[in-house]
Amino acid sequence: MRGVCGYVMAMAMFAVPALANDSMAELKTGGLAYVRSRDISMNDEKLFISPTEVRVDYIFQNTSDKDVESLVAFPMPDIQGDIDSMVATGDVDADNFLDFTVAQDGKPIMPALQQSVTVAGIDMTAELKAHDIPMLPLSKATLDAVAKLPPDILEDWTARGLIADDEYDNDGQGMKHHPTPMWTLHTTYWWRTKFPASAKISVQHRYKPSVGGTVAITFAGDDDYKKAQLNSYQTKYCVDDTFVKTAGKLSAAADKGGRAYTESWISYVLTTGANWSGPIKHFQLTVDKGSPDNYVSFCGTGVKKTGPTTFQVTAEDFYPEHDLDILILNAAPQN
Repeated sequence: MRGVCGYVMAMAMFAVPALANDSMAELKTGGLAYVRSRDISMNDEKLFISPTEVRVDYIFQNTSDKDVESLVAFPMPDIQGDIDSMVATGDVDADNFLDFTVAQDGKPIMPALQQSVTVAGIDMTAELKAHDIPMLPLSKATLDAVAKLPPDILEDWTARGLIADDEYDNDGQGMKHHPTPMWTLHTTYWWRTKFPASAKISVQHRYKPSVGGTVAITFAGDDDYKKAQLNSYQTKYCVDDTFVKTAGKLSAAADKGGRAYTESWISYVLTTGANWSGPIKHFQLTVDKGSPDNYVSFCGTGVKKTGPTTFQVTAEDFYPEHDLDILILNAAPQN
């Protein structure tokens, strides 16, 4: 999906990992491995993305004359530990931290959960399990558990990049050192399903998006950092001249005491949809910016406004070659 969406639209949350399409998979030593299907096609995908909800509705078809039993995997956003994290992750103390649900032909499915953690691409899952440390790096339970590790383990984990030392006052009793998780959590839900011979099935997902962002507009201005941001945003979000000028005016007004705006970023991995047989026959994307006062930009061809906050892209025989990144400028609430 390529092109420019120059619409100036108008949300408020906070820097974002990627969401993903369904993919076929197989279990191997070390976990799930994604595979390409020769017999199962994705006939229809309706994708709805907003700051508060993601809905994905598929219709798959078994094009062979035999039943196909397979694993279906849905990778969730990677969650990166960070001292200055601004990632909205839902219920951070729950394994299902984004309230992911899946149904097939209207019947709920209880998916299995696969999780692992890495640092600089090195798997550290066994290390955490050996010390009974929860995997979600932003969880309070994880922070509390890490704080109780023996000094020699803390020193070793700091040296290996699993944790970093942060200093702050969290109880009004002065500055204290706090070991902070820095690993990346990888989460995938998967389930076994049957695709009946020469038949179609429907699959539905619902979950809360992981939304990231900033406390101000970062790409409108003349300093070197903002210029570098703008170059990146032009490629990633297809921001055009009109959008940039609007962002500049909003930023300048905020500096003079006017209405403040923040950035939000939502990403969705479309390319795993290429693991099915052939292209996606019918594809529909709806982006909801969350508020009429917000502004949004994303790359898309033939974008149409369908409501006060919604924009839609449709395509036939769609082969996803690029993932989707959405930038929203969120208007602060007015008194």
